[in-house]
Amino acid sequence: MTDLLNLNRLVYFTTVMETGSFTAAADRLGVAKAVVSHQVGKLEEELGATLMRRTTRRVTSTEEGRLFYDRSMIILREAEAAYGEISHGAVEPSGMLRLTAPLDYGTKIVAPVMAAYLKTYPHMRVEAIFDDAVSNLVGEQIDLGIRVGWLTDSSNQARRLGTIRQTVVASPAFAASLPPDVGPRQARSLAWVGNAQLRGISQWLFSRDGEKVLTELNPVIMCDKSPAAHACVLAGIGLGIFPDYSVSDDIAEGRLVPVFAGWALPTGGIHAVFPPARFRPAKVRAFVDLLAAAEKRRSRRL
Repeated sequence: MTDLLNLNRLVYFTTVMETGSFTAAADRLGVAKAVVSHQVGKLEEELGATLMRRTTRRVTSTEEGRLFYDRSMIILREAEAAYGEISHGAVEPSGMLRLTAPLDYGTKIVAPVMAAYLKTYPHMRVEAIFDDAVSNLVGEQIDLGIRVGWLTDSSNQARRLGTIRQTVVASPAFAASLPPDVGPRQARSLAWVGNAQLRGISQWLFSRDGEKVLTELNPVIMCDKSPAAHACVLAGIGLGIFPDYSVSDDIAEGRLVPVFAGWALPTGGIHAVFPPARFRPAKVRAFVDLLAAAEKRRSRRL
């Protein structure tokens, strides 16, 4: 049983799974290839199962290997989190923090927080993945995910950091071409810029003074990224729906104007999402606290 709890062997095994070869795993870990091969072999011997198939070019996992990898990552993260929890207060955060966030929120909100984080904790390094696609935190070894909107994955743990309001906007020229009393009841007849990352949303619910209107939009162009949709709306192609943080500066400086006056869309949340673990490492808690403070300041300006 003692050998089964050898965390080093789990590290060797999960690194081979992620890199796809013993050589690459050895390079990442800074050890000899023979050490990695021996440790993974001992792990398979103890488990009585084949975790991966070896060829001269690549290593591929068996079904048992994939299942054991998922459980191993939880164990390793628990161990790291436990160490970070116990050492909190004695040692400041250090090492590498891997995080992911939507592209527009990452560039506008997360990037300045990263600057403050690195200034506060100079021994830290950050690997940031800004992408509208939702990452698999466990599978991609990500410490922290920032999600904007509505959570759909119940396998992760989350902390709500703030709230977003959705706004219908257009360029001044496009807005000037619309009737002065335009609203969601005319939405289907208008030109919209769609965002493919808002998958699963085919209808939008608007409300005003107790009145509700559920309507579909009519995209004349569909963009694969939020910044691309934003650029198309700025260019006057059509109406767009964006979170407040994405268009607040444009509205303040006159590049975009709100449309559908008085009508509101459902508010969403900004969440910090963590892989399953009982405790959060100090490096993660410190970053989330800074981001929460930034969101609190932002909410005061809305």
